[in-house]
Amino acid sequence: MRSLVNGRKLLAGAFLGLVGLAGAMAISEPPRRPQLSDSSPAASQEQAELAKTDAASAPVAQPSPEASPVEVSDDPFVIKRILPINGPIRYGEWHWDDAGVPDGPIVVTVDLDARVLSIFRGGYEIGATAVLLGTQDHPTPTGVFPIMQKRRHHTSNLYDAEMPYMQRLTNDGITLHATEVEWGYASHGCIGMPEQFAAKVFATTKIGDKVYITRGKTVGMGDSLVDS
Repeated sequence: MRSLVNGRKLLAGAFLGLVGLAGAMAISEPPRRPQLSDSSPAASQEQAELAKTDAASAPVAQPSPEASPVEVSDDPFVIKRILPINGPIRYGEWHWDDAGVPDGPIVVTVDLDARVLSIFRGGYEIGATAVLLGTQDHPTPTGVFPIMQKRRHHTSNLYDAEMPYMQRLTNDGITLHATEVEWGYASHGCIGMPEQFAAKVFATTKIGDKVYITRGKTVGMGDSLVDS
């Protein structure tokens, strides 16, 4: 498991079989800061703890050469590689390395407890980032959600907010999209990513690719990415 391999808080490539789990984030939501896309101030104890590692938060370059793919299984939904990221991923930080990774099915995973999104291609983790999530009043749902719609330029009808690189997961407005990912902020249930990372995810996924959203489930090398 990633938490045992390299100290990252929890593996975002988790998620498997917890589609029925529910639970809201324990975050209060004072008035929204209008310039942020679908974001609003939220001060939780959990965020305060994460903020301790956030002082140097900034987009991060490619991981080390240790990330070279290692063949584990021919099954495209079995984890063959986890990016070698040391420590918890800070807000605003992201990692991407798809060098040498063969074509294969795309699976996106989101761990609500770790607040981390990972994207896998053919079982190889090619990207990971810290994300903004929903509040107790507007929680991010758990489940398995196929990408229903993609728009490079999108404005929310509900919040009149810009949502670049929008990828719709539900009919009631839950999406993946780019936003300013900072400590102390939350979404209205959407999954907000740094814009450069969101652009890479947008270019990699297609309609129908699945997003697994769970809470705290961890998996390791050789484990399945999808429900059996």
